[in-house]
Amino acid sequence: MRRPFITFLAANALSITGNMLSLLAVPWFVLETTDSAVLTGLASFATTFPIVISAAFGGTLVDRLGYRATSVLSDLAGGVVALAVPLLFVTSDLGYPLLMLLLFLRWLVTTPGETARKAMLPDLSVAAGVRIERATAAYDGVSRAAAMVGAPLAGMLILWFGPHLLLFMDGVSFLLSALLIGAGVPRVRRSVRRSAGYLGDLRAGLAFLWRDRLQLSATAMVVVVNLLDTGVTQVLLALYSREVVGDPRAFGLLTGMLGAGAVAGTIVYGATGERLPMRLTYGLAFLLAGVPRVLVLALGAPFPVALAVTAVSGFAAGAINPILGILQYDRIPAPLRARVIGTMTAAMYAGMPIGGLLAGSLSSLTGLDVTLLMFTCVYVLISAPPFVFPAWRELDRSRPFGS
Repeated sequence: MRRPFITFLAANALSITGNMLSLLAVPWFVLETTDSAVLTGLASFATTFPIVISAAFGGTLVDRLGYRATSVLSDLAGGVVALAVPLLFVTSDLGYPLLMLLLFLRWLVTTPGETARKAMLPDLSVAAGVRIERATAAYDGVSRAAAMVGAPLAGMLILWFGPHLLLFMDGVSFLLSALLIGAGVPRVRRSVRRSAGYLGDLRAGLAFLWRDRLQLSATAMVVVVNLLDTGVTQVLLALYSREVVGDPRAFGLLTGMLGAGAVAGTIVYGATGERLPMRLTYGLAFLLAGVPRVLVLALGAPFPVALAVTAVSGFAAGAINPILGILQYDRIPAPLRARVIGTMTAAMYAGMPIGGLLAGSLSSLTGLDVTLLMFTCVYVLISAPPFVFPAWRELDRSRPFGS
């Protein structure tokens, strides 16, 4: 029966949409209420740092509490905290320190819910009779589509109604997600492993990731690429749009084209992925997702060409997360799944704050073109492991979960 699986995807789409509304509304809200770029940057830190903490230490709690229970409790708590921001603003009781605290709590309590939903995906796909390639592609595709729709929707709603309405909608989206998971998704039966206490369980997850060289290598690749992508998206594309194209709309078009290409690539991989060699597909996807779209900007190609190449890169990126999902579900034992995924997520987020600082510093010292070329070289180097490291040969021998 596929209804629980579809309900699960709908709930996750609501959560992702709420995240996008919050990510765009918060900086605008802080700028409107404080008129300070420094405080806006601090608010950005308050929305990213707790993700690293919560993903690193919350995965063990997810394994102990259960996937569905964690997802529901996490969304309920996140919805209440998110709703508190606009409600306190309307009553004039919201100061900047309290806003920072609420933002920190909002992302701290919602991250375990995302970990739990990702951990329950393979069991729901088996129950629905959906191959893991299509299940992971559907999960990633819905998430990317929700983000792609949520960003322009947030921009229009800010223009029409102001940012506080988006923060209200953010809270409502999490409450609806909790309702869908609680009422429409059955409890996943999990293998029970004797607990060694919280710290012992945490160490078990870290030890498993350290022993698995393939997943450790994959995590390291994503850490570096997330760092690079943050620098490109938040700094270099903005500089390119201002200094080269001279039109801020170019920033939105490049970002939107990358997202649209990724959605298309995810759909195609979901339909054809089971017939493709995973190692070669992953390696080529990783290479094409980063190198061409940055290199074309460095070489000064006409803007329409840059748009087309960015779409191709986005299309290639659509296969990356589904393959990573298959790798995780095939190799991580069910009792360790959430804590290992949480550890990997924390690592993947850890370098992102550095990316913007690195891109801004390098572009100030060497110029935009040189920085883009330097980023391109790192993209090439970090794409090499699937082609040169023997551990990656195991990816082609993986047995898709549930097949």
